[in-house]
Amino acid sequence: MKRIFTLCIAICTMMTGFAQTDTTAKQAPDTIKIGGMVIIREKGSKAPKDEDNRGFYITRRKNYDKPSNISTNWWIIDLGFSNWVDNTNPASAGAQAFAGGAYTANPDWAKLRAGKSRNVNIWFFMQRMNMIKHAVNLKYGVGLELNNYHFDDTRVKFLKVPNPSRIEIDPSLADAKKNKLAADYLTVPVMLNFNFTPNRRKGFGFSAGVSAGYLYSARQKTKNDGHVDKTKSDFDLERWKLSYVGELLLGPIKLYGSYAFKNMWEKGLDQTPYNVGFRISSW
Repeated sequence: MKRIFTLCIAICTMMTGFAQTDTTAKQAPDTIKIGGMVIIREKGSKAPKDEDNRGFYITRRKNYDKPSNISTNWWIIDLGFSNWVDNTNPASAGAQAFAGGAYTANPDWAKLRAGKSRNVNIWFFMQRMNMIKHAVNLKYGVGLELNNYHFDDTRVKFLKVPNPSRIEIDPSLADAKKNKLAADYLTVPVMLNFNFTPNRRKGFGFSAGVSAGYLYSARQKTKNDGHVDKTKSDFDLERWKLSYVGELLLGPIKLYGSYAFKNMWEKGLDQTPYNVGFRISSW
């Protein structure tokens, strides 16, 4: 009986030994995901002390999330140049009434300084809405379109005369350091966007569409002998400006352009404005 009892104890001891966990086997690590980071702690490792962080390491996981169906880009800036295509007939009755004296003094009075005539657009936001697998999107926004037309002939002067306005050549402005016409619009662009790389934030593609702008401010600013003079008026500019608009996306480089449907003046002149430049945006 004693031998049998001893044998049973030996068998139980052996079975208990086999039932214990094999500490040499590699166990699955603990993981914690925080945003784009994954913190991994190996099983059995001790908490880090001072600079000893053995058993812990951090990796970054790739973002496999699909693009949002509606994404918003805030505060986009355009930096470019403004100019116009002048198709005015100087001999027409309207041109003579509006700027007859200017044409007599200088037939090329309407020529602009291409390098100084600048365009700055500040878009409060733009949104991109998915239409076809994020490759075709509807893009729209709201912002301010600021145009500064610097005259090559600094003697050009707009007279604030109601209905109609007039333009003349002022000899006292011959040495003026600055002479510009500013026209600012509250503008809403709507474009169809074609994205060739929908899974990349800075991809390749283009957009094309139209914009509608409302003239909320216009003025002529001259700087002569240190004296700055501002004349605020609409100068018979068209209140509404409709334009063809487009952009070209080349990775981090983004280009934009616009070309108005028609003449920017209500009467007298026939000048069609356009803008080109670089766009600063996240997509």
